[in-house]
Amino acid sequence: MKRRSALSALALAPVAAAAAACGGEEDDGGGGVDAVSVGVIPIVDVAPIYLGVQQGFFEARDIEVELTAAQGGAAIVPGVAAEEFDFGFSNITSLLLAQSSGLPIQIVANGVASTGVEGEDFGAVMVAADSPIQTAADLAAATVAVNTLNNIGDTTIRESVRLAGGDPSGIGFTEVGFPDMPAQLSVGNVDAAWVVEPFKSIIEAEGGRPVAWNYVDAAPDLTVAAYFATTRLVQERPDLVQRFADAIAESLQYATDNPEAVRDILGTYTDISPEIRAALTLPAFPAAVNRDSVERLAELGEADGIFENPPDVDALLP
Repeated sequence: MKRRSALSALALAPVAAAAAACGGEEDDGGGGVDAVSVGVIPIVDVAPIYLGVQQGFFEARDIEVELTAAQGGAAIVPGVAAEEFDFGFSNITSLLLAQSSGLPIQIVANGVASTGVEGEDFGAVMVAADSPIQTAADLAAATVAVNTLNNIGDTTIRESVRLAGGDPSGIGFTEVGFPDMPAQLSVGNVDAAWVVEPFKSIIEAEGGRPVAWNYVDAAPDLTVAAYFATTRLVQERPDLVQRFADAIAESLQYATDNPEAVRDILGTYTDISPEIRAALTLPAFPAAVNRDSVERLAELGEADGIFENPPDVDALLP
């Protein structure tokens, strides 16, 4: 990150070049502003950080934020580890995978959580209107699109199938980017697609329907994703990390208190239509990570054999 001597405009761009990270120049003089780059995903989950920038929560803490969009959290993790980003947003399973592989990362602030309510969550497994698939058990022999293989999507979907009495070993997972899933489902290239908002509402607008609420099935009030940094940054710049975490906490609370502002801000970094923005289901934005749910995701990942080594939840959590 760079230490700047005067306040400057906060970056609020859907896609921007990553700023120089920890290896950048730093002015140790007092009264400066820390310019940080944050890797995010252009989905509803990250609306709070965009709102936080807009509302000046980071500026008030002498932080200038540059937001850079990526396809998924799995792509952001190596960017943070390589210090291309100072902070990143990623789902918990990706972070557990990275930690179990020896990458020096640590969660610094909560990101997004399931609503915990079946039928009213922001993520679900969707099928076309005329699909013969009616329940999660019917996914046992289906081809299911997920945005990243061997990650939070397939591990939680397997749990939904198990809870419905099916055998998940026969599921054929295929990797498809979230924006491409509605079209792939519509033309029949996949039997089902696991999506989060706004793509869930886009599929529903085209006649699709949910058959599994995998986040709800995985754990009560599941913490889905969080903001993280390298352990080096946490150790060497604890004040900056704390200010960033405090700004995120204020942003999460603002998003919770102002759901219409969440819907409005989506129009600044996505191409979601006003109609879909009005219809979509918002996630929960609690201030704290649900440790029990992180441990549950670790258990599911271990059961599915996606970790090289058992993840250390204590080392990952703040």
